[in-house]
Amino acid sequence: MKASHWKTVFICVTAAYFTGMTLHNPVIESIFKPLLVAALLAYFIAATKGIRSSLKKWGIAALGFSIVGDSLLLFANSNEMYFILGLVAFLIAHIFYILCFHAIRTQASLPGRWYSAVIVGVYYFFITSFLIPHLGALKIPVLVYGLVISFMLLLAMNLYELPDNKTARFILTGAIFFIISDSVLAINKFYHPEVWGGWAIMLTYVLAQWLLTKGLIRHLLLARPQKR
Repeated sequence: MKASHWKTVFICVTAAYFTGMTLHNPVIESIFKPLLVAALLAYFIAATKGIRSSLKKWGIAALGFSIVGDSLLLFANSNEMYFILGLVAFLIAHIFYILCFHAIRTQASLPGRWYSAVIVGVYYFFITSFLIPHLGALKIPVLVYGLVISFMLLLAMNLYELPDNKTARFILTGAIFFIISDSVLAINKFYHPEVWGGWAIMLTYVLAQWLLTKGLIRHLLLARPQKR
């Protein structure tokens, strides 16, 4: 199918998933949750058809491991091991996003900004300081995950001076939404669950994956050699 068709599939799957949340129907949620990023992956592949690059492979891997993470977290309430495995899957997904952002930054010869590191460092310090007393046996895995996603955000912030500002905005906004989603998830799980928590987690997560996918597609399309 064409990329535009997969975009429509993604919109339909998203509507179906949030309909399931509205109806408090776990069956609908379980069916459509893994399909959210699966539709985005198909859209990403279709939109970048014919392009060969390591960045494209890393983008596919990031979305692929996100699908694995979504699938594993469906069973997190029945067995804590599924939560840990889901955490590992998303950690790997973020590593692939890091590789993507580093490659883009290197290609554009963008310098790092000290104030970006300060902002990210302050975020990591406060969120981990708040969560540590509540993490129990999962303290080390969660702290490592937080470090990795913070580094992902740092690299996204360093891309803001890309020549194509639209690509930069897609990627940075997507990274910020991912941080918000994971932060709310951690607070909801380890500190105090909120009624609105599930909505906040999934709305920001879907927006994050959509924006990151759009940003990578736009970069790949702009960077491909032009036909004469």
